[in-house]
Amino acid sequence: MDISPKDRFVTVYGRKPVLEALDDPRLEVDKVLLAEGARGPAAREIIEAAHRRGVEVRRASAQRVKVLAGNGRHDQGVLADVVAPRMLPLAHGLAARPRRVLLLDGITTPANVGMILRTATAAGMDGIVLPRRGVASIDPLVVKASAGVAFRAPVLKCATAGEAAADLRAAGYPVYALDAGARETVYSADLPDRAVYVLGGETEGISDDVRPHVTGWLSIPMAAGVESLNVASAAAVLCFEVVRRSLG
Repeated sequence: MDISPKDRFVTVYGRKPVLEALDDPRLEVDKVLLAEGARGPAAREIIEAAHRRGVEVRRASAQRVKVLAGNGRHDQGVLADVVAPRMLPLAHGLAARPRRVLLLDGITTPANVGMILRTATAAGMDGIVLPRRGVASIDPLVVKASAGVAFRAPVLKCATAGEAAADLRAAGYPVYALDAGARETVYSADLPDRAVYVLGGETEGISDDVRPHVTGWLSIPMAAGVESLNVASAAAVLCFEVVRRSLG
């Protein structure tokens, strides 16, 4: 199975994000796409930065740039494909049999997705399943919230959270989902070495497409009458607890 370019690169758009990517020696930029009508000092600065890095600059119609950026209001006529060395399609990622997998389900706020990518990577999760539909895609806002970690996070791409949950169950993974009302907690539950942990959306929680595949529900104990945590904060508690257990 061939790997699509969308599953190999993180596409950043806008003059400042593209220049930041080109100026960061830790990042490998595959190419820059510049709108045919882009001229002037800003365009020259991007072209010169790309040439210094030996990065190919291609011209395309402004409409083509907008389509590829996926954001017609903020692309400013330029985008760059940055190599994400740990990003793979879910099917390819499962071949390595990752032990601790996080599945994002309906999380639409870029800041939350970025912080989750940073936290899960820092904790040592083996895979972060990022659906193309229903979850904020990796864009400059997500990259900024992740403080750049999004480029090297162990992202596993798939179509939808429901399909991912079904595939993971078929591959033998139990699927645990966070729910504030669950009797078992992330601290008390007997968790297996290989498992998937689902984080639901900011308003809807776990989607109806994922629920049939959930084998266990977990909560995070709350004190002082606090009902719940922001999903990114909940991800931090969950990920570090799951990884802590494997180190014991």
